[in-house]
Amino acid sequence: MEKEILIQVKNLKKYFKVGKNAILKAVDDVSFDIRRGETLGLVGESGCGKTTCGRTVMGLYSATDGQVIFNGEDIHSLDKKGKKEFTRRAQIIFQDPYASLNPRMTVGDIIGEGIDVHNLYTGQERTDRIYKLLEIVGLNKEHASRFPHEFSGGQRQRIGIARALAIEPDFIVCDEPISALDVSIQAQIVNLLIKLQQELGLTYLFIAHDLSMVKHISDRVGVMYLGTMVELASSHDLYDKPLHPYTQALLSAIPIPDPEVEKNRKRIVLEGEVPSPINPKPGCRFAARCRFAKPECFEVNPVLKEVEKDHFVACHLF
Repeated sequence: MEKEILIQVKNLKKYFKVGKNAILKAVDDVSFDIRRGETLGLVGESGCGKTTCGRTVMGLYSATDGQVIFNGEDIHSLDKKGKKEFTRRAQIIFQDPYASLNPRMTVGDIIGEGIDVHNLYTGQERTDRIYKLLEIVGLNKEHASRFPHEFSGGQRQRIGIARALAIEPDFIVCDEPISALDVSIQAQIVNLLIKLQQELGLTYLFIAHDLSMVKHISDRVGVMYLGTMVELASSHDLYDKPLHPYTQALLSAIPIPDPEVEKNRKRIVLEGEVPSPINPKPGCRFAARCRFAKPECFEVNPVLKEVEKDHFVACHLF
């Protein structure tokens, strides 16, 4: 039985005006849905628009066009009360654990801030809730009275996770939550997120550029290139049989921990510069770097279509 769809993104656009006649199309006509209890990974090179997409889905940026449907309502047309209710159900874990925590607040107050805004617990109940959250993320209650500068990067990210969990959300956007951390700590944080998902029934949008980590945590993966979604499939299908030339190049760059295999395999090296997302030319955004590009690719923008069961790709080759 298929799980119900928790969040539906339809033709989402987020444009920024960057000059007199210049429009930066950070997210351009992106659509996907996330089912309750699953993790959708969002990958792509730096600057492809995945973080902007995540923040627009969360309502931190207002959408230029398109819809983000959560529980049957478009979050970008909610009133003040509706937005407050949405933030109670959806939270975000930020990329930089140093910048996302207020240095003047104690850890207890950082975690308790959301509890106070939504009037969930008071007095001893509030204190107990904060201690419980610290315990859930692998810290202890003595840490509640300390300040963020007294912790390592990995510990700060655990505090950020505890803050996101404080108001018992259904949906969490994980915006590159491991990219600022040491490699040794990254696996711990990802395993913590997986454990929390299983225990609390959470739904994630997991944004990252580390493809091997995304494979480990995601049920389905979407690949973005220059503001557009170029491929969307189950994690298993995408890694075993990538269809889009850009996805193939990305996956060929993942190191394999077997020296013999690594030595003999062919890496797909993309030629040319990444085009500018400001006033992009018509046609496929990837055409200038694609080894299979045809004249049609430079003129007609391909649409994301289902070419195999639950495997979507935006490419004129299919």
